Amino acid sequence: MARASATQSQQPVWAVPLVTTTTGLIQVARADFFRQIAPARTITWNLGGSKTLNVVPWAKTELAFSLPPIIEHNSTAKDGAGDMTFLGKYRIATGNAKTGNYNVSAWLLATVPTGSYKNGAADLTFAPNLGVGKGFGNFDVQSTAGATLPAGTTALNAAGRPIAWNTVAQYRVGKIFWPEVESNATFFKGGSNDEKTQEFVTPGLIVGKCALHPSEPKSRPGFALGVGMQIATSHFHTYNHGLVISTRWIF
Repeated sequence: MARASATQSQQPVWAVPLVTTTTGLIQVARADFFRQIAPARTITWNLGGSKTLNVVPWAKTELAFSLPPIIEHNSTAKDGAGDMTFLGKYRIATGNAKTGNYNVSAWLLATVPTGSYKNGAADLTFAPNLGVGKGFGNFDVQSTAGATLPAGTTALNAAGRPIAWNTVAQYRVGKIFWPEVESNATFFKGGSNDEKTQEFVTPGLIVGKCALHPSEPKSRPGFALGVGMQIATSHFHTYNHGLVISTRWIF
């Protein structure tokens, strides 16, 4: 905890977005829940979403891994477990509110095909990403971009090498309220959706951190909650009205 506090004191104090990966380093246990409505009006629940443990093992570095979520289709498709992921992030440059209020980070996300009944990727995939963020008082903007690179031909033929570009704008209200708007875009390259673009606008609200010991300024433990709705803005979309619920234990 002391190491994480020392590392995070060098960076801006921003809420972790609902969908966009934060550009800073975080130490949190997190579980998300997603409800997605397909064009055929079937509802899919992703229970757990990113059941992730993020830790700051040493300065400028974050490691994370997530357990497989449970996918509930409410259709003829079989329910089952999703994929496990691992993430390694390096903070390239940063400045807190007194020294520039910005972040620049790079990370690599690896997805292991642990999904059952086709509830995940067919092969191991890697996703290199770059993220930048800048704050202006209580307002901040963070933007990330990366590509998913399948390690096998089955996943390559099915999904290609999609490029994801996420941007979030947040504004701090009071001490713990963070209304935000995100743009979550995917540009498909290859695969069954080749040359198609899918984009969502996601309005949301993060509440936190709610400190466990608010009378102790240096105490780290606390929790945060977030909720948002992914609304499709592109003609092509595999789902719409995606409810996002995020629970976080910060330590």
